[in-house]
Amino acid sequence: MSTMITEVYEAFISAGADDEKAKVAAQALADYESRFNRIDSDLRILKWMVGAILAGVVSLIIKSFFT
Repeated sequence: MSTMITEVYEAFISAGADDEKAKVAAQALADYESRFNRIDSDLRILKWMVGAILAGVVSLIIKSFFT
């Protein structure tokens, strides 16, 4: 069973949606939010990896000019 965003659920109810449809829509949005959080954490790791590679390349370029 997935989680549900209560603010979205209440917004759908106040907009006039069915109770069951509002629950399903709020659960679907919560599923997407968890997917976006996972993608965000993967991107954070990739940024660190690219930064480390860039630092290594720059250090090799600087070393080749000054030796």
